[in-house]
Amino acid sequence: MLLEINPINPPERKINQVVELLRNGGVIAYPTDTIYGIGCDIMNKKAIERVYQIKQWPKQKPFSFICSDLKNISQYAKVSNYAYKTMRRLLPGPYTFILEGSNLVPKMMLTKRKTAGIRVPNHPICMALINTLGNPILSTSAATKEGELFSEPWLIEAHFGKLLDLIIDGGPVPGVPSSVVSLIGDEPEILRKALGDVSSLE
Repeated sequence: MLLEINPINPPERKINQVVELLRNGGVIAYPTDTIYGIGCDIMNKKAIERVYQIKQWPKQKPFSFICSDLKNISQYAKVSNYAYKTMRRLLPGPYTFILEGSNLVPKMMLTKRKTAGIRVPNHPICMALINTLGNPILSTSAATKEGELFSEPWLIEAHFGKLLDLIIDGGPVPGVPSSVVSLIGDEPEILRKALGDVSSLE
């Protein structure tokens, strides 16, 4: 099912509709400031398992998740002064930061080294969903197993069909993934150069 939502000023009624679905274990596709993502409530284990099946993703590779702001990140990750200053400068924006997860993060969302990928996208729909839900939302690319990205909602619908409970049509997105930066040990390590400018971290 496609649900059109204004990406600049998302109506509360439609956001509530999506959040109710997420609370009931729903899996959705949604727009971000980079690409369309597939996600669910990170506190719902069954929903996370469904995303693994949909993406045909190995269980030993955890998904990233999105938070609403730095304060929200500090609940779900261990944030040093250095990491805080770095993220404050760059967020919200097209970056995924690798941090050590806190005890609030479900084990299946963490790597063996207890790390997690965390984003704060610069997109009103994402922010409205997280703020209304009250939990972070899982974030993985709406892409084929081979890695072909979909930046149009109707293409996502054509590929994933009834595997998803809802696809938010929030208009076009850049179609380029986020840059990925590890901040473990206060040493920035650029793991992927993509949409976000990482020149200040090199």
